[in-house]
Amino acid sequence: MIETKKTAIILGGSSGLGLATAHKLAHTGYNLLLLHRDRKSNLAAFDAEVEKMQANNVTVKTFNRDALKAETLQEILAEIDQQSISVLVHSIAKGSLKSMNQDDQLLTKADIDITIHAMATSWWEWSSALVKQNKFSPTARNIAFTSEGNTKVWPGYGAVSAAKATLEALMRQMAIELAPLGITTNCIQAGTTETPSFKMIPGSEQLAAMAKKRNPFGRLTLPKDVANAVWLLCQEEGKWINGTVLTVDGGESLR
Repeated sequence: MIETKKTAIILGGSSGLGLATAHKLAHTGYNLLLLHRDRKSNLAAFDAEVEKMQANNVTVKTFNRDALKAETLQEILAEIDQQSISVLVHSIAKGSLKSMNQDDQLLTKADIDITIHAMATSWWEWSSALVKQNKFSPTARNIAFTSEGNTKVWPGYGAVSAAKATLEALMRQMAIELAPLGITTNCIQAGTTETPSFKMIPGSEQLAAMAKKRNPFGRLTLPKDVANAVWLLCQEEGKWINGTVLTVDGGESLR
């Protein structure tokens, strides 16, 4: 059992925004429970990242499990004490990138359902379970990552866009309904960030080039930029931020 008042669960903690957040929170003293899905060929690199986190004198437990399965959720719940989870970060990036007008790769309802569950409703499943079993600390932070694709149209991004819209709707609802428990709930809208999941988007190289031109600082958002925002929300001074989409993009979305 992990016995601490400062523990974070990160769903999707082995790459991209989730991994950067894990490093930031470990550096600032959080014990971590990291859920990830990786092939054996990728585990050595991830293990090396975990060793860096552990060098901060924190406990890091990793689970190469499917966070979308009920049995995984129950396994993790058994690992943690009551009122011990200070932060839940949802960083699952699993979804369909099929088009709506190409017969050979046509987006289906099943594709949309799977994407919305992975990238949106699974956040509520984890949040709900932690609430029901009294695992959240009295001042917990509940955070998920969204993107500008929540309102903009990109080819092949239809299912993910629907998921992000759902994610933000759930965030607003949780912000109201979980507030009496002392839990704040927010989304972070990252600017264009070259994560493994971003590179899978059709035309990602062109999207990145356009993002650099749009950004007044002339660069893409870095995973550590987003991780820093997570840390800010976790501070005592961030306790009055609730129910918002915090844009972390250097001004990219203003153009």
